[in-house]
Amino acid sequence: MKALILSGGKGTRLRPITHTAAKQLIPVANKPILFYAIEAMKDAGITDIGIVVGETHAEVRAAVGNGEKWGVNITYIPQEAPLGLAHAVKISEEFMNGEPFVMYLGDNLIRDGVTSLKECFEKSGANAQILLAHVPNPQNFGVAELNEGRVVRLVEKPIDPPSDLALVGVYMFDSSVFEAVNSIQPSVRSELEITDAIQYLIENGFRVESKIVDGWWKDTGKVEDMLEANRLVLDGMAPENFGEVDSESEIHGRVSIGKGSKIIGSNIRGPVIIGENCVIENSFIGPYSSINDRVIIRASEVEHSIILEDSKVLDIGSRMADSLVGKNVKICKTLKKPQAYRIMVGDNSEVSVF
Repeated sequence: MKALILSGGKGTRLRPITHTAAKQLIPVANKPILFYAIEAMKDAGITDIGIVVGETHAEVRAAVGNGEKWGVNITYIPQEAPLGLAHAVKISEEFMNGEPFVMYLGDNLIRDGVTSLKECFEKSGANAQILLAHVPNPQNFGVAELNEGRVVRLVEKPIDPPSDLALVGVYMFDSSVFEAVNSIQPSVRSELEITDAIQYLIENGFRVESKIVDGWWKDTGKVEDMLEANRLVLDGMAPENFGEVDSESEIHGRVSIGKGSKIIGSNIRGPVIIGENCVIENSFIGPYSSINDRVIIRASEVEHSIILEDSKVLDIGSRMADSLVGKNVKICKTLKKPQAYRIMVGDNSEVSVF
């Protein structure tokens, strides 16, 4: 069995961060989202992986390489434009070479991975298997309508959803899906929709099974989703300390501190992850914060935030919360002082706060 990971989207909902970075490489708990997908495939015993890439192909290739670090084989499949999930399947036909495969959206996170889903599909004898989750806003997703547990209809982002069961970004297919993607027409969005391809399978007598996700699942397409995914991953993190913590500092709960990092006169309340070669001085780092490599935080308070590498938060005197901060960003104090900060800034930016 092979895998197809989609990593070609533009990430417009995460701009300005994604003006200069692939959305699938934005870290959750200091690890790029795309790496979780690759690890999920390896854990399921899948080592032959195709990655569909678009405009950010160079960055993705540089980060992932040939897959050697995970013990997998990576093949890159260029997509000239984001023409839909079914189009990504269509251009992967040669790579699949008739084998069944898992399709995984590279900006999704699933707590329990894909091992049980893969095993269920292999035992079922189905032509396709979709993963579903109950969501409060089904109009924002592809939605499934079931009849006594059987998939009878799929609708892409319906105005009037037939259910609250959204398609999670993991699909299982055998080679019959290529008949479907080569038969459907572009939607009103000028894309080949995967929902239309699966609907084709249903209407033409192919067997489509569904499975409702047991654990959590997050589509990390928006800032609030990134922060929630970060929270969920940190909740399962084991504490470890490879840095230096002075006698004036206090560490509470699950806290991970990377090599070369220094905690000076600070209070760290987990779950928190701090990368390598960071300096946290006279500061408070609150729960659900991910601090990436070489970040400096001085005389400031940060919680429920993601701060990417080489950034600085200096002397802001108040608490920064619910924030996603890009690379090489400087946030520092000015004369005025508001009560709260909620910030999203892109790479190589500088922000003064009051």
